[in-house]
This record gives sequence, structure tokens and C-alpha cells, in this order.
Amino acid sequence: MRAVETIKNIWKIEDLRNRILTTLLLVAIYRFGTYVVLPGIDPKALTALQEQTRGGLLALLDMFSGGAFSNASIFALGIMPYISASIVMQLMAIAVPSFQKLQREGESGRRKINQWTRYLTVAILLFQGPTYLVNLSVQLKAAGAALPAGIWFTISSTVILAAGSMFILWLGERITDKGVGNGISFIILVGIIARLPHSLFQEFVSRTSEKTGGLVMFLFEMLFLLLVIAGAILLVQGTRKVPVQYAKRIIGNKQYGGARQYIPLKVNAANVMPIIFAQAIMFIPISIVGFSSTGEQSGFVAAFMDNTGFWYNFVFAVLIILFTYFYTAITINPTQMSDDLKRNNGFIPGVKPGKNTKDYLDTIMDRITLPGAFFLALVAIMPAFARIAGVSMEFSQFFGGTSLLILVGVVLDTLQQVESHLLMRHYDGLLKSGRIKGRAGAAGAY
Repeated sequence: MRAVETIKNIWKIEDLRNRILTTLLLVAIYRFGTYVVLPGIDPKALTALQEQTRGGLLALLDMFSGGAFSNASIFALGIMPYISASIVMQLMAIAVPSFQKLQREGESGRRKINQWTRYLTVAILLFQGPTYLVNLSVQLKAAGAALPAGIWFTISSTVILAAGSMFILWLGERITDKGVGNGISFIILVGIIARLPHSLFQEFVSRTSEKTGGLVMFLFEMLFLLLVIAGAILLVQGTRKVPVQYAKRIIGNKQYGGARQYIPLKVNAANVMPIIFAQAIMFIPISIVGFSSTGEQSGFVAAFMDNTGFWYNFVFAVLIILFTYFYTAITINPTQMSDDLKRNNGFIPGVKPGKNTKDYLDTIMDRITLPGAFFLALVAIMPAFARIAGVSMEFSQFFGGTSLLILVGVVLDTLQQVESHLLMRHYDGLLKSGRIKGRAGAAGAY
């Protein structure tokens, strides 16, 4: 079989084999850490916390942390504080001239921005740590237990939580350097996939043991999930090719050029970043009122903490559409593309070089970004429709949203990297029909 032959080829390449084994080892360390409970906390008293994270926005936080949040683990805060800090630094690089100057300095500027991103991550962790402990105290009281008293416990636990998140960041960087794929993205992917088997089994048991459609309904859910995944793959890979004709050049006695080439403009140039931006804003109600349960809130706060409600999903979809245009505008520069074409003696057939080419590329991007933005918003709010259709809360998260797009994007990028190793050593790729296309050439998600 082709799959067995591919695995044998992967195992023959020593460098690729070592990278895969290193990745698996580091992932195992991360998964082990998600079950190491904070010192002084009884794991048996965490039932209320685990119940709290079964639904609402806290279920997303728990998913991204691989279950560490509900386990009161040393990794409870996960990698999300670093993601938040990275988003802030990206916005600063757009709005603040000094940060723009740093970006233009090349490798030295990038190192400084990364260093400041880590400082900001630590600051966020030192704020989120005590907030998490306050919520943990409330949930333990509901289970008839309590946190150890004293300021020393709060300080030491906050330091442990902050150190745990920074250790996860270090693991991600080691995966990037010594393993396969983008380490931070891979850490998030592992956290998402870790919940899939349990959620899938629960959904199967629920459908077959209760009067909710039986096995036929479960199979229909699987078919619909596959269709959503296929749509997400098209969203990640989709491009619109603009034809470019390069003028012929005479160099010595040889004639070059004349062949038509293409500018690949992505339907979703922003990738998953609009969802991450929008999700960060939708987490603000939790930051304002603490991690208290949705049931104790009312009015505006309750509406925006219920991720299956109309107003939450409506505002979420609008924010995604707006952020898609915003992020596309800052990552795709038609003026620079037009200048590059002109410098290389290239032109778009039927369009004059210069301003006309820039306006043409602008028009193309506006036309393909709109359907891409709407489809991205639809995929993001798909879990709410799945929940309305009777899918369990945990399993519905895999029908769309950030989790699905991260899963699809990271898997494609990782497989593309593995395939590159195979092709570089003259082995067949992973697919018979053609090469795997990841998110290369567009802004990364993290």
C-alpha cells in the first residue's frame, strides 16, 4: 500500500525521523504537564471547575489548553497569553512608527520585538494568574473544598502558572527548531485533538443510547463534519490567479521570457487571524466579570458569554468580516505588487502599468475577500448551529470556529513540511494527485 511505503520512506530519512521523534517526545512532556495539579489543591475537588468548563467561552479556553484549565494544572493558562501578546505587538507594528522601524531592521529588529512580546506575555500571566485562582477558589467552595489560605499560596501559584506557560512557549520553540512544523501552532493543535476522542465517544454514546436519532443521526453528523472540514481546507488553500505577462528580454544572443505567469491572490489572505482577533474581543466579558459562571450573569454580559446565543454569534461574525478586511489590507499591498511588476518589466494583460495595475489588484482583492470573509464568519459560528441541531457542547466545537481552522491549517502545514523532506531526497510525496498546499506565503496564524 502507498501509505505503508510512505511511512517506510519517512523512516529511512534520518533527519526527518529524528525530528518526528523529538516532536513526539516534547508533545508527551506537554501532555504530562497538563495533568500535574498545582501544589496544595485536591484533584478530587475539581468537579465544579470541570463542570464549569463544559460549556460557554470557558470551554474554548479549556480546549486551547488541552484540558489543563479544568485540571487546575501548572499549565492551566496555556499558550493563549503569548498569542494575545503577539496580537498586541502586531497591532503596535501597524500603529506605532518606532515598531514599524524595528520591523524594517531585519533580524535584529525581529529579535527585539520577540523579546518585548515575551515581556508582555509575562505581564499578562501575572494578571491572569490571580484571576484564575479567584475563580478556582469559587469553584472549590462549590465542591465543599477550599484553597490553602495565605498570600504566599497566591504568589507561589501565580509564579508556577506563569512559569508553566513560559515553559510551554519554550517547548513550542524547541519543536520549531528541532521538530516538525510550527511548534506553538502544534501545541495548540495537540490541545484541540486531545479532546476529540472523548467528545466523539460521548456523542456516539448519546446518539445510540438515547432517543436522539440513533446511529443514522450520528453518521449524518460525521458526513456533515467531513463537508465542513473540506470547506475549511478550501478556505485555507483557495487562491485567485491573476495572469501576468513578462516582457521578452534580450541577453546576449539568448531570448528569455514571454511565458505567462500568475500572481496567486488568496481568497482568505488573513487566514485564521480575524477569528483570533474577534475571539480575543469576545473574551472581554470574562475578563471584566471574572471567570464566574454564565448562569450567575444577566443582561448584556450573559448575552455575550453565551457562545450559542444570537447576539454573541452576530457580533462575532461582524467582527470577523471587519477584521478580515483589516488584516488583508495590512498584509496585501497592491501598490508594492504593482511597483514590483513594473520593475521586472511585467504587466497584467489589458491593464496599464502603475496606478491602473494597483487599482485592478485592489478591485480583485475586494471581490475575493468579501466571499472569503463571509465564509470565514460562517465557519466560525458553525458550532452554534451544530449545538442548535442537538450536537453535544464538547463535540460541536469541532464543527467550525477557531479550533477547526487551526486544526486544518496546522495539519496541512506540517504535512507540507514532511512532504518537502521526502521530495528533497527524491522520494514520492504524500499525495499521488499532487503536492500538499499549506498556508505558505500568507500571514501565519500565530
